[in-house]
Amino acid sequence: MTRLPVANALASVLPGTPRVEAYDGSVAGPPDAEVTLQFLSPKALSHLVSAPGELGMARAYVSGELDVAAPDHYTLLRALTRTKMAAMTVPERLQVLRSLGREALHWVEPPPQEVGAKRYLAGLRRHTRGRDALAISHHYDVSNAFYAWVLGPSMAYTCALYPTAETTLQEAQYAKFDLVCQKLGLQPGMRLLDVGCGWGGMAMHAAEHYGVEVVAATLSRQQAEYGRKAAAERGLSDRVDVRFCDYRDVPDTGFDAVSSIGLTEHIGIGQLQPYASFLADKLVPQGRLLNHCITRPDDHSAPISKRGFIPRYVFPDGELPGVGRIIGVLQRAGLEVRHEENLREHYARTLQGWCDNLDAHWDEAVQEVGLGTARVWALYLAGSRIGFERNEIQLHQVLAVKTVDGESGMPLRGW
Repeated sequence: MTRLPVANALASVLPGTPRVEAYDGSVAGPPDAEVTLQFLSPKALSHLVSAPGELGMARAYVSGELDVAAPDHYTLLRALTRTKMAAMTVPERLQVLRSLGREALHWVEPPPQEVGAKRYLAGLRRHTRGRDALAISHHYDVSNAFYAWVLGPSMAYTCALYPTAETTLQEAQYAKFDLVCQKLGLQPGMRLLDVGCGWGGMAMHAAEHYGVEVVAATLSRQQAEYGRKAAAERGLSDRVDVRFCDYRDVPDTGFDAVSSIGLTEHIGIGQLQPYASFLADKLVPQGRLLNHCITRPDDHSAPISKRGFIPRYVFPDGELPGVGRIIGVLQRAGLEVRHEENLREHYARTLQGWCDNLDAHWDEAVQEVGLGTARVWALYLAGSRIGFERNEIQLHQVLAVKTVDGESGMPLRGW
């Protein structure tokens, strides 16, 4: 088979791709394309043909062997998902190999940002405490400064609530925390357990605006340090106890409410029932629990591939159940489910805000965490936004209560 120029070889098996520019000087695709892929070395081809689907493209881009010219990463990923570039089949990869010869056959080590390359999870059973701690640290102990640029002043790393199209990200995060407090029926003097507390946003909001005492737990050391300092600066240290620990290691009981915002994704589907039972046991009679998490559209849709970009680069061991499973485990834990809602479109808007923030602070972010890690986050945020927009993933809040002899203590209508 006649060897083709690199750009032409790629275009021959991937019709409809954006413009392609290659290190051998070859070019394919329209000159006015909105997105241009720049293959800078043979290593980019090796990544592309040796790894399945999106993973090869991600490896090439994160490693710096592939560059792009596009208005932003959201535009880039939307363009790629309209083509087959991010999901080459095995026959298509073989065709590229035949077109390019041995140039694309060399094995290339994955970028250091890939969990599989670090091997630090090897030998540890999934969702043991030690492995969970490593997985959480991989994602959250990046840099508090980096997260501040991406998340904004709220330091809230979960879906916000947009009452109107004009609501800002900061206002929407306030609205989300307030909605959770209202659903939980918080009143002055109550005790709240906030598991997976992040940088302490929910805990501080509940203490400051609803007068409750909060025990907050996170497996990220950097988050815990930030949360304690922020609580002290706001004069809340006597009411907000931020602990660096596994939520399963919180010995306290007798809580009037439990909030779990963005933790369930890390628990593991096989651990959901023990998780729900543990939290239910923390509640007083008529105490309420609010579970806020990303889900699959249903429990029959395909789970996240363990070999894909997200588990290897962003959320090691992350698993997304359907909302039906979450409701089921809460019910089996003895709780009565009282309300459920899907905030999918709100998460797409939230991610748009985070993408815009990262773009606005791109140079500072690269200096802080390195180009490879910044690129991982750019791909992850933009790709997640597309996933929520297309209903490939959802965000559900489920409110449950611990009834006693059928008495829930809930108001007749909502909150």
